[in-house]
Amino acid sequence: MFYLDQTLTLIRWGFRDMPKSGSETSHCRRYLAVLLIAGASLGFDGCGPSNGQNAPAAQTVPEVGVVEISPRDMTLTTELPGRTAPYLIAEVRPQVGGIIQERLFTEGGQIEAGQLLYQIDPATYESSHASAKAALARDQASLHTAQLKADRYKKLLTTKAVSQEQYDDAMAALAEARAIVAVSQAALQAAKINLDYTRVTSPIGGRVGRSAVTVGALVTANQPTALAMVQQLDPIYVDLTQSSAQLLRLRRALASGELQRTDEAKADVALILGDGTQYAHRGKLQFCEVTVAQSTGTVTLRAVFPNPNGELLPGMYVRARIREGIKRQAIFAPQQGVTRDPRGHATALVLGGGGTVEQRELQVDRSLGSQWLVSTGLKVGDRLIVEGIQNVRPGAKARAVTVKVLTSASVAAGS
Repeated sequence: MFYLDQTLTLIRWGFRDMPKSGSETSHCRRYLAVLLIAGASLGFDGCGPSNGQNAPAAQTVPEVGVVEISPRDMTLTTELPGRTAPYLIAEVRPQVGGIIQERLFTEGGQIEAGQLLYQIDPATYESSHASAKAALARDQASLHTAQLKADRYKKLLTTKAVSQEQYDDAMAALAEARAIVAVSQAALQAAKINLDYTRVTSPIGGRVGRSAVTVGALVTANQPTALAMVQQLDPIYVDLTQSSAQLLRLRRALASGELQRTDEAKADVALILGDGTQYAHRGKLQFCEVTVAQSTGTVTLRAVFPNPNGELLPGMYVRARIREGIKRQAIFAPQQGVTRDPRGHATALVLGGGGTVEQRELQVDRSLGSQWLVSTGLKVGDRLIVEGIQNVRPGAKARAVTVKVLTSASVAAGS
């Protein structure tokens, strides 16, 4: 438009100042005609619509990949950390003092209950035992004499050959002799026990550890340091820890019927070793501790596992997978279709009726492999958007394309 205005101005000036003579007039008229044509073309080019700038853009509906929500029954499990502990443990300590004469086991070996481990010098205890035995024989002889005297006085009392007082004294002497014999028998038994204690044996069968003493060492009765430790490792305990809140949630779910526990899965436990491999044998859950640890807010669960090959050792860190129960008609959502808003709440986009995108706020309980277990926010038949989420927003239109989402077969619940 600017160029057209300028051109018209030049033409007006040209006609105003055009000379009156014939040849000059003809030349100027041709010149002004050229200017008029050029100005018209420039004006039309400037005022006309530009190519592609003002043409309306074609509106396209984006495609999104959707997965239709369908319920299914699922066995829920939970994974808990734990450590192995011996099934039985015995700290071997001496019951009498003396010098260690001999060690009769191989460190780290398998031993039987009652097997001799150490021999303490028995000389002193053999002497005490012999002395107690002799004292018992002496007292038994005195008892025999007192018994004969009491029997004789009993007969003489009938003929009045002895007085009643003499008979009573004889009976008292007999009772005293019997008491002395009983004391001597107890002393002999104590001497025998001490003599037996010089043979230090294992109270249980299992694997014996290293020896704390060597031959020639002096030990004392009931000393604080154990001579050796024996542990029974087959079977073996696994002590697990679970938060009290998680335990309460599980109990409520079972009580309300949300979870159903089958008999075969009631106490079945699988074990995952520290290197990530699964233990070959399955265990059984024995009991749950009745006290919550004040420092951690957790409770202890104890499971027992067979350990025939000695693969599990005390103190190993493991993870146990416990079956909680079966959740009927559970709803799962692929993790790629669930996002978090700035508040940290789980949200998802659903393609509703008429192809309109809707945003839902979800309540997710746990992750099961590559899926979320959804308690609220989704229902059967919903079309969850899992692909092309970045191309749509709530309220927009979209066209659905059904996709198949690969899911993990794992059903281990994340803690």
